[in-house]
Amino acid sequence: MTEYRRLRVALLGAGAVGSQVASLMLRHGDELADRAGARLELAGIAVRDVNAPRDVDLPRELFTTDVESLITGADIVIELMGGIEPARSHILLGLGSGADVVTANKALLATHGPEVFEAADRVGASVYYEAAAAGAIPIIRPLRDSLAGDRVVRIMGIVNGTTNYILDRMDSEGADFADVLADAQRLGYAEADPTADVEGYDAAQKAAILASLAFHTAVPLEAVHREGITSITAAMIEQAREAGFVIKLLAVCERLNGEDAESISVRVYPALVPRTHPLASVHGANNAVFVEAEAAGSLMFYGAGAGGVQTASAVLGDVVSAARRHIAGGVGVGESTRANLPVVSIGHVVTRYQITLEVSDEPGVLATIAGLLSEGGVSVARLVQTVVPVAEGEEETARLIIGTHRAADSALSAAVARLAGSDVVERVVSVLRVEGE
Repeated sequence: MTEYRRLRVALLGAGAVGSQVASLMLRHGDELADRAGARLELAGIAVRDVNAPRDVDLPRELFTTDVESLITGADIVIELMGGIEPARSHILLGLGSGADVVTANKALLATHGPEVFEAADRVGASVYYEAAAAGAIPIIRPLRDSLAGDRVVRIMGIVNGTTNYILDRMDSEGADFADVLADAQRLGYAEADPTADVEGYDAAQKAAILASLAFHTAVPLEAVHREGITSITAAMIEQAREAGFVIKLLAVCERLNGEDAESISVRVYPALVPRTHPLASVHGANNAVFVEAEAAGSLMFYGAGAGGVQTASAVLGDVVSAARRHIAGGVGVGESTRANLPVVSIGHVVTRYQITLEVSDEPGVLATIAGLLSEGGVSVARLVQTVVPVAEGEEETARLIIGTHRAADSALSAAVARLAGSDVVERVVSVLRVEGE
């Protein structure tokens, strides 16, 4: 048997992912040693309660509540606790003691990424976070390494499995949002409090991480435009289908070329995606990230976006990379934010809208609406009119589905505001952006 140098690994957290990481390390130690060129010794698992029941059977002697001693004695620290504190403090302690850090903590990196990476740079350590953006899907390494010599133009990602499961069921079955959400909670796809998923917070954190890496710019979480899916109805899904679209919650990171300088837009919202686009075929709780680069062209990364053992795969890939760096020696690879591009508001984005209105069914309405749109330079590309059934004795109402040509989002938003304030518009039913054309 080959004799390898031993590297001590501290694991913080033994939840769904952490317990799987520990199990795989113990079961496949010889294989991991051959791949890493070092024996990965699980020095301990830091937990709040060593006696808490766990799904995976692990040696009792590995568990400890003395997290600081475990961290300071480690070569590699794996942080899988989640949340901001004490995870942030533990990561900074690990880096300060010279350890490399592996984390899946998207919330921490989206809010304190610059601080963490600066701390790593000061001591020549590395931070690995493949599991923080899209679960088991390898997207961090391709952006950081494989595409380092290229210019990423755009990223469109389905990066939240819960919302994709909900929207996919609504599309395939015609089900209502509330019913599918309840099913997702029973199946464990959604938390008891699903706010982070359905309101787009989780996807926004991942978008900030991907944009920072792709565009070599620190993207603060508050600069990410965010909308959730709670307003999506079965009727909107059906209208999208009739127009040749599917509704997906997208994280969009885009390089914008202005007259004077480049900038970037980072946004999360439900959007209409053509059914011919690869992202339209992402079903269930799966994730996918579609990358467009100047030289490489279009690339798509697809797979499980969550799950204990699936995410553990990405974490262990990072652990092997960290071990190889220790064996090779030298300073860790830092994160590049030297481009320092400005992050602009959603109003600067050029896009298309599909606007659904309920309007008075009387002569001159279409001309009025076209005039309200054209005031801000928005033109109609497609219009479908139907009559909304009403009770006997009530005035008939027409429903208009308007597809616009491309225009600045600020102009489109102002046009919707004018429509909402018009006497001929009874109700703005829905407004959706179009992506992926």
